[in-house]
Amino acid sequence: MKKWSLWLACLLTAITLSGCGYNEFQTKDEATKAAWSEVVNQYQRRADLIPNLVNTVKGYASHERETLEAVTRARAAATSFQITPEVLNNPEAFAKFQQVQGQLSSALSRLMAVSENYPQLKADTSFRDLQSQLEGTENRITVARQRYIVAVRDYNVLARSFPSNLTAKVMGYAVKPSFTVENEKAVSTAPTVNFGK
Repeated sequence: MKKWSLWLACLLTAITLSGCGYNEFQTKDEATKAAWSEVVNQYQRRADLIPNLVNTVKGYASHERETLEAVTRARAAATSFQITPEVLNNPEAFAKFQQVQGQLSSALSRLMAVSENYPQLKADTSFRDLQSQLEGTENRITVARQRYIVAVRDYNVLARSFPSNLTAKVMGYAVKPSFTVENEKAVSTAPTVNFGK
């Protein structure tokens, strides 16, 4: 009789644990970490391309010192940001990460705009190759961010849905932050077009 009681207790415990979503939390948490690693990997790839790009531009446009220094400073800020697993669970740290990466993107955009003023630079094979690699990396960043957004969405739905939300509360599985548009209000406002009079 004791064996049957022990076996029944183990069976009920297993059923209860499988229904609480604990294992699904583990799976989805690992999926967000894997997706995050790919985001970080692509941002690192971009950071690794920048010194060569800056040096190539410097050879043709050395008097664009301010723009080159802005890119170098933004890269230093982005690479010095400590990317730890806690960033995934800390909305403030996540926002800071997104901010430094956004500043680097902005500085790179200015550098590319400046390069338009130098036909010899645009014709340089090294510059064109670096520019192509950078464009490809930006595309990879977009794809990696999208995959991360989907993984976080799946995790957050689990953390907020009943009955798994009870497990989330008991086990400390908080909703994870995701990427956002820097200035959502400006994006949702249609631009003013004026063709003159």
